[in-house]
Amino acid sequence: MSPLTPEKASFPALLFIGNYLSARGGTRAVGEDLAERLRARGWQVEETSHVFNRFLRLLDMLFTVWQKRNACAVALVEVYSGAAFLWAEAVVLFLRMLKKPFVLVLHGGNLPRFARRHPGRMRRLLSGAKVVVAPSRYLQEALRPYREDILVIPNPLEVGKYPFRLRSSVSPRLIWLRAFHRIYRPQMAPRVLALLRQSFPEIHLTMIGPDKGDGALQETLQEIEKMGLQNAVRIVPGVPKREVPEWLSQGEIFLNTTDVDNTPVSVLEALACGLCVVSTSVGGIPYLLDDGKDALLVPPGDAQAMAGAVQRILTEPGLAEHLSRNARRKAEQFDWDVVLPMWEKVFSDVISNV
Repeated sequence: MSPLTPEKASFPALLFIGNYLSARGGTRAVGEDLAERLRARGWQVEETSHVFNRFLRLLDMLFTVWQKRNACAVALVEVYSGAAFLWAEAVVLFLRMLKKPFVLVLHGGNLPRFARRHPGRMRRLLSGAKVVVAPSRYLQEALRPYREDILVIPNPLEVGKYPFRLRSSVSPRLIWLRAFHRIYRPQMAPRVLALLRQSFPEIHLTMIGPDKGDGALQETLQEIEKMGLQNAVRIVPGVPKREVPEWLSQGEIFLNTTDVDNTPVSVLEALACGLCVVSTSVGGIPYLLDDGKDALLVPPGDAQAMAGAVQRILTEPGLAEHLSRNARRKAEQFDWDVVLPMWEKVFSDVISNV
């Protein structure tokens, strides 16, 4: 069935259920962007929840499901590991009691590990969904034992908003863009910088991201002070989404130091800008990036290897241009023009079979 056009979009509303906290300073969820895009195409979409308090957010989700039970044709539930898995279970249980069809969308590099610890819970959650969507082949394959027919729809990007500059030659300007949380190992970035500083005395690192409050920011600042890098590192609190392209464009080499990952939007954004990406090869990263083609991959936690990869980009003729050109080509595969029709087909098919 082909995607519904705006002229044909006269059907009951979709209900999106997830952590939609960008208006309160939180990270903007992919579901928020998807809801906005679908509305522009003529779909009716309700969202829940924008409540900051976790307990009250769950109550708001359940209340909204009840309130929209007659108007909602299909619900989309976002699934994360850890404590967030509980609200997905609660919401899905309620939807099943109401006999409402729902689609699950999986998030986070920790979800396979969580599933191995709680296989029964994962299998029960996935079993009742009309469709289960993963943003990467990594999650699709890792969670296949719990549901065989998982569909891959990548996290989208409006590639046109990211100015591309071919890095035919690069200066030692490094950039890091993630939340300051231990799973992203931010303290590794200044260690990489310290290893390179003797060979490249003018090297500079910009680190952009909100403080998640687990001590990772403080540990990073301590690393910077201990190694005497205060003049070579700039820490920037999380910036608005609209400013990300401008900040990324100021860098030449993007560092992704994480210990856990799936298909990080920040890496896609760096690819779209044509930055030379150096990343740890964890989780879904090897499924996303081709080592030596559009990025250089190194083992997790290995600052020496990451510094060596950066040095290659700065010194090896033609490597920066090769990575930069292929980075943009990779990002274009994730453009909204490619991804949105996939989602429209999912909802159209589910509605037609209700």
